[in-house]
Amino acid sequence: MALNLDPSKTALLVMDYQPATLGFLDDPTSLVSSAATTADTVRRSGGRVGYVRVAFNDADYAGFPEGHIMGDRVKRSRPTMDADSPATALHEGLGVRDGDIVVRKSRVSAFSTTDLHEQLTNLGVTTLVLAGVHTSGVVLTTVREAHDLDYRVIVLSDGCADPDNAVHDFLVEKIFPKQADVATTAELLSVLLAETGTR
Repeated sequence: MALNLDPSKTALLVMDYQPATLGFLDDPTSLVSSAATTADTVRRSGGRVGYVRVAFNDADYAGFPEGHIMGDRVKRSRPTMDADSPATALHEGLGVRDGDIVVRKSRVSAFSTTDLHEQLTNLGVTTLVLAGVHTSGVVLTTVREAHDLDYRVIVLSDGCADPDNAVHDFLVEKIFPKQADVATTAELLSVLLAETGTR
């Protein structure tokens, strides 16, 4: 596909790349390495990089109403999903840099319990490139919310993964194209490198 974007108004969001959510993969090394490479290229092209992680403190756990499906699940997972647990830290292979956006969320979407939209707006970001796990969780929910917030959305099909490959394929092929452009990491990098004249 042909992508056209202004890197200065673009942000890559790497979402839930943390041990607690990557555990379904036999080896997340290639996924993480690809995200790190993509982030470096986005930075060099003049774009922004943001990282989203899901984790909970005492107030977050207490804030779930009785019978909340997600809340009941994460409460049972304590202390694994605690905000200071190694399992909820961003994967060390991502190479987070000073100046990158980093937010912690306590719901599924990257936006609903964070100031991410405010930070992106203040930086003049109008295009979001999404990579995340799970495809059926944070990616699906963030695509919908980002679209409703009037961002242009690009989903990196190979920057997302899900425990159910069939669900991943269905979302990427049938659902996301209704509200986002779907591209491979190689396609995005080709555009960014062309923009910086280093292809």
